[in-house]
Amino acid sequence: MKILIADDSVVSRHLLEATLRKWGYDVTVACDGAEALQVLERPDAPALIILDWMMPGMTGLEVCQRIRQRGSEPYTYILLLTSKSQKEDLIEGMDAGADDYIAKPFDQSELQVRLRAGTRLVGLQADLLAAREALREQATRDSLTRLWNRSSILDALSRELARAWRESSPLGVVMVDLDHFKYINDNHGHPAGDAVLREAARRMQNGVRQYDSVGRYGGEEFLILLPNCGEAESCSQAERLRKQLTHTDIRIDDTSLWITASFGVTAALPGEPWTAEGLIRKADEALYVAKKSGRNRVEILAYHAEPAPAAAPSETAVAT
Repeated sequence: MKILIADDSVVSRHLLEATLRKWGYDVTVACDGAEALQVLERPDAPALIILDWMMPGMTGLEVCQRIRQRGSEPYTYILLLTSKSQKEDLIEGMDAGADDYIAKPFDQSELQVRLRAGTRLVGLQADLLAAREALREQATRDSLTRLWNRSSILDALSRELARAWRESSPLGVVMVDLDHFKYINDNHGHPAGDAVLREAARRMQNGVRQYDSVGRYGGEEFLILLPNCGEAESCSQAERLRKQLTHTDIRIDDTSLWITASFGVTAALPGEPWTAEGLIRKADEALYVAKKSGRNRVEILAYHAEPAPAAAPSETAVAT
């Protein structure tokens, strides 16, 4: 467990540091409140802090208040080190955001007990954050491919369309469908089909740019969003992904499967009225053309719509 000591007294700092290191803590030392705040800005900031009340420049109470005002996660457990003994002073310290306090000069046994309580609280909060992140992952990711699920990729489309409108930039929309996928399920079993979906998703995810979005739209269909890509750029990106999908066979046990996919492309262009539903429908029509034209190919259809209102669409307005 990492712990930060903030104390302007050299003697007190050294005594605390030696004691905490003996107990197995990873100790960082700050000479005043301003330096303590700098340490807490780091990505690997300690979750426990022993903070002296009286320090020059910025008192321990002011540091407490700054930390709590940020409201950042994970939680920082603050143990206030003080020579004050009046109840009013201690209440003031707790009101400022301290979790507990210990009187100077500190008793080692008392300090150890209070740090155990802080360590438990920090550990519980870390567990809660991990559980929350796991729930968020389950709610937004497709369980099989780990791509964005249908709801999340449609939310991403709404956000990207709102951004494209604000910035007068294009947005490429690509629908992808794996060719002859029913044949794989019928002849090699659903586990093989699942393996093909996972590998196809991995290849597409690895083939797009960092700020592109790939989601599983349903079954063996995928939706890809290409910010700042017009029709020509979107076609080029789709063709590159098509080749990447077919570059090598997929090995499943002793079977080698060659997969292909059909791509339907459209684009939301600056100055053109469009809706999320209309773009998906147009990309799906282009995908149908690719299927009817022999599969394993990219087809594009320009998006045309009825004139839209003059007001810019909000993210809610373009949601599907």
